[in-house]
Amino acid sequence: MVGATTSRPGAARSGTAAALLVILAGMAGALHVWKLAPALPALSTDLGLSLVQGGFLLAVVQVAGMLLGVPVGMAGDRIGLRRGLMLGLTLLTTGSAVGLVSAGYLPLLGSRVLEGVGFMLVSICAPALVRRTAPPGRVSLLTGVWGCHIPVAAALSLLLGGQLEWRTWWGAAAVCSGVMVVAVRVVLAADPPGVRSGGAADRLRATLHARGPLLVALLFLLYTAQWNGVVQFLPTMYADAGLDPGGAAALGALVAGINAAGNLGAGAALHRGVRPPVLWAIGFTGMGLAAVVAFGVAPLLGEVEFGVRYGAVLAFSAVGGVVPTTVVAGLMRTAPSPATMGTALGMGQQLNALGQFAGPPVVAAVAQAAGTWDLTWTVTLALAVAGLVVASGVARRAPSVLRD
Repeated sequence: MVGATTSRPGAARSGTAAALLVILAGMAGALHVWKLAPALPALSTDLGLSLVQGGFLLAVVQVAGMLLGVPVGMAGDRIGLRRGLMLGLTLLTTGSAVGLVSAGYLPLLGSRVLEGVGFMLVSICAPALVRRTAPPGRVSLLTGVWGCHIPVAAALSLLLGGQLEWRTWWGAAAVCSGVMVVAVRVVLAADPPGVRSGGAADRLRATLHARGPLLVALLFLLYTAQWNGVVQFLPTMYADAGLDPGGAAALGALVAGINAAGNLGAGAALHRGVRPPVLWAIGFTGMGLAAVVAFGVAPLLGEVEFGVRYGAVLAFSAVGGVVPTTVVAGLMRTAPSPATMGTALGMGQQLNALGQFAGPPVVAAVAQAAGTWDLTWTVTLALAVAGLVVASGVARRAPSVLRD
């Protein structure tokens, strides 16, 4: 009787339902990153922010990730994945609450710093928790579902963020992440004591010595620099094409949301035994070719230019979606031990943030120098080729990426 009583909670706190709860927590966390962009015009008017101040508010989350990805990952390994996820969600909730009552720029900037650190913890601890809680036969499938947390949050933000008053939007995001803190605490089992053993220096040394995590993390940078470089400027491109704001928001949301299809497809492919380097090759090749069509070929087609460009951008986002899920799976496969899982994922998130930060300015610089968006393909194609080169070397230098 005692054995039955003690086994049932454990069963309830693992499995597909528990993994899906972790994924929902990741989606709630990602809302905090994407909530600003669609609300920025109204927020700037309300608080009297300059364009430069708005730019810093957008960038500070990525800066936090660029500087703190590995340290936050090591902290997640140290305190435990469940505790790390709860702490990250708490920081996101607190940051959003501070932003909600902010009457000026500096408090709002501070709130974004809190959210940046919180999002790093969520992004690092959640996928490792998905791997730990998911049934062995469904790890790859659920990793693919995890990969949807960014595109789903981006699509929701683009659709809803511009429609709601910005303080209402901030409050809704805080409620979502706050509810997830309680749900994670109630549903997920406590961290095993062993995950908090070992020194930070030893975990970092082991992760760097393995080399696989660093190479796989570089793929994250090469992917996000492309994706963000295109998707972040879609509203500007659509405004140049004369679209009304509502139509532009819907089109942008579809481009962001369709990225989830690639993530789900990657999870299914990994489940069937397709090797990560094959998926990386498909993703980077597809992104490179689609960008050439969208920005190099479409401008030559006259009246059908917009339709061809939009279709190619949809393909760019959908096919590219196979990369992030496979990168997350690759980071977990190449981590030298379960105790370094957070450190490896933190390395990935650090380079991911660098790609998000650097991609849009590079695309903007090329567009400004050329006086048109039509040379954007030169940036994305160069990054895609670099991704193919790195992907081809991962299997040789980190053969563990080929094993589930």
